[in-house]
Amino acid sequence: MVKRVTFTNISKAEMIDIPHAARLQYRLMLLDPILKASVDFVKAKIIVTYNPDTADNNKEKMSLDALREVLKKEGISTDTAHMSNEDYDYYKNFYSYAYNPPVIRERAPYGYTQEQWQALKPQWQEKLKKGNLEKVAKHHAFQQAYLEDQDPEMARKIDPDFKPGLAKKLTLTDKLFGKKKRGDGGKGFWFHGV
Repeated sequence: MVKRVTFTNISKAEMIDIPHAARLQYRLMLLDPILKASVDFVKAKIIVTYNPDTADNNKEKMSLDALREVLKKEGISTDTAHMSNEDYDYYKNFYSYAYNPPVIRERAPYGYTQEQWQALKPQWQEKLKKGNLEKVAKHHAFQQAYLEDQDPEMARKIDPDFKPGLAKKLTLTDKLFGKKKRGDGGKGFWFHGV
């Protein structure tokens, strides 16, 4: 069990600006007893998770007064009226929540209620599956066309029905750089760039 202290209503004049607040957060994180620190300039709030001197472990320890003294040396004055110090079970409140969520949270897409989404979800999954199959088929067709263009001998070995010399449509780059129709063996103009 460690402690988490939240200081609110911090003077923005003492924090100066966002880069100074970020450097303060970095300097707090350099201290061994501090596990986690967050300095929020916009909300004028500092949250520090630290190992208290009452903790039963072998790590470096620090009291709340020592933490407030460190902040005072950095130019930040804290008030006990705007401070909350609570027990923080690091495993239960941090690791368990992040790595072992109780359920997988599924939200409906924007503009749909959860009931509408549950009715539309099977159709959407079917459409997604069909689209994936079409993408794979289109990619295989591209691979075959590329192989036919680059190495007709290998294309003939893979597909016995391959017929070289079929005229294919010219692309925009073919027209710009003078490449002839594929299949006639002409390489055309090769543009090296500038």
